[in-house]
Amino acid sequence: MTFPPRRLRLAAVALLALSACACASLDPSAQSGSSASPAPPAAAAPAASARPAAQQQAVAAPAPQGPPAAPPAKPADPEAVPSAMTAQVFYEVLVGELTLRSGDPGAGYALVLDSAKRTRDPQLFQRATEIALQSRSGDAALMAARAWKQALPDSRDARRLELQILIAMNRLAETAEPLRTEIAATPQVEKPVLMNVIARNYSRATDKKLAASVVEQALSDELKAPATAAPAWAAIGRVRLAAGDSAGAMDAAKKGLQADATAEAPAVLALELMDANQADAEGLIKAYLDNPKASPEVRMGYARELAQDRRYAESSAQLTILTRQQPELPEPWLLLGTLQAQAKQDAAADTSVKRYISLVEKQADTDERGRALTQAYFVLAQTAERRKDFPAAEAWLAKIDNPEDLYATQLRRAALLARQDKLAEGRELIRALPATTADQRRQKQLAEVQLLRDAKRYQEAYDLLAQASAAAPEDGDLIYDQAMVAEKLNRMDDMERLLRRLIVMKPDNQNAYNALGYSLADRKVRLDEAKTLIQKAVQLAPDDPFIADSLGWVEFRMGNNQEATRILEAAYKQRPDPEIAAHLGEVLWSSGQRDRAMVVWKEAVKADAENETLQETLKRLRVKP
Repeated sequence: MTFPPRRLRLAAVALLALSACACASLDPSAQSGSSASPAPPAAAAPAASARPAAQQQAVAAPAPQGPPAAPPAKPADPEAVPSAMTAQVFYEVLVGELTLRSGDPGAGYALVLDSAKRTRDPQLFQRATEIALQSRSGDAALMAARAWKQALPDSRDARRLELQILIAMNRLAETAEPLRTEIAATPQVEKPVLMNVIARNYSRATDKKLAASVVEQALSDELKAPATAAPAWAAIGRVRLAAGDSAGAMDAAKKGLQADATAEAPAVLALELMDANQADAEGLIKAYLDNPKASPEVRMGYARELAQDRRYAESSAQLTILTRQQPELPEPWLLLGTLQAQAKQDAAADTSVKRYISLVEKQADTDERGRALTQAYFVLAQTAERRKDFPAAEAWLAKIDNPEDLYATQLRRAALLARQDKLAEGRELIRALPATTADQRRQKQLAEVQLLRDAKRYQEAYDLLAQASAAAPEDGDLIYDQAMVAEKLNRMDDMERLLRRLIVMKPDNQNAYNALGYSLADRKVRLDEAKTLIQKAVQLAPDDPFIADSLGWVEFRMGNNQEATRILEAAYKQRPDPEIAAHLGEVLWSSGQRDRAMVVWKEAVKADAENETLQETLKRLRVKP
């Protein structure tokens, strides 16, 4: 008989399986030619650790003196646990797998699931579910998971799998009963972890409002128990937040911390709410961090949020606390060093970043570690460049060996060359970089423009930007940069034209409003219009200290010294930048507060004596701090 190819393969495998099972069932005495009947199977030998102490001592006792003994035999492998698979079941599973591979997942699934039901083997139920999921058959996967649960009612794996499938299928109402059962079956010590998993899984549901309702009902008993109330409220809050109910999530975070002021989960929820711009969330975080048991991870997350909101001084303060309390944690040192470098506190930045490197250099090499080390080397190269130690800067860049960072490293090298009066070499290095994508070509253009701007070759920078903008007319960043270079060339009409074009193109671009308003204020023209433009920028970015600086400056130009001082003092406190210091010092100086002005200017000179706005201000006022 001629078999079709698929059946031929199945028949061959079946014969092989049956032969293997037949060989395995032969008694050793039969294989040696004995005609005795097979002995009944012996009971499995106990493990060595289960032997009586006397027997263990006998095994360990030295052999009597005599002729040299043969080398000890290799210990026998532990006896395998007998499988529930018969030859027939083994055959069906093999046929099911081959049927799956040959393109018939339905038949393969049916064979494996039938075998699972007959053997009550969890691995076979798991495999049947996997086959169904790989075939994108949610109903079949659910059938397998429920068959598993029916065969083994106490299996938590079966119940969890059923829950995951129901959530993925958005059949949330059906999850209530198995979810409550799973919560009840979970040991008390594991419940906080379970609630975190519940929040993560239900947050992915399609009907997020129903998901929040189901979770809250399932956790009703946990909310009443002091040991679990805090993580339960945190889980409910996270699902509410996923459903868009920020107010409900905030209420859950508050109740969680009321239940346990030291609980980490509600504090983590408050961090998520802070990221979602919930005004009261930060107060919850601060209150949590006041307790001595506060998690360092929460403080680190808070520091990141502050840095993201450009509240750098506050972020640095949190990181300083964290590095003092947990000096062995690497990540806080790197973020602190980065912020210190940004504030041009270079000596402190070097100390912090080198501390980070010393802590991670013995860790396993991972992608995350590699990226963080690259950031550390860039910071150290930057501080070395600022103190004009160019060999040291190049040495730090040479440590970066990640191919993904080739562009950034070469661009930094080009800047180093330009700082050493080797502008042509720097530009050539940039131009030699391969550029296979539009983004890479844009990076090269902007890097070359920056070299030209730093070298005060503004006309060449303007021409290069005009060329790039013509090729990408919708690129707002190019338009903005061209406007800023036009200002350096004193081509104010061009600058205003470009910024107004950008405002029309991107009406939510706060930088365009701010730059145009500041330019008008600085030239003491159209001050009412300047203030209106800057106020619009403040609406779009209320926490930006540089935009606040512009608002303070236009108030000063309009003669409102008291209001200007208030705004600029707050901006300088938030971001002690030399340009803000230059403006604050001038307002204080003109208001008669000359001692305070000198203090501010001295701080600015110490941070960056080469800042153009600072230099121009001191020269015009004939002041030497």
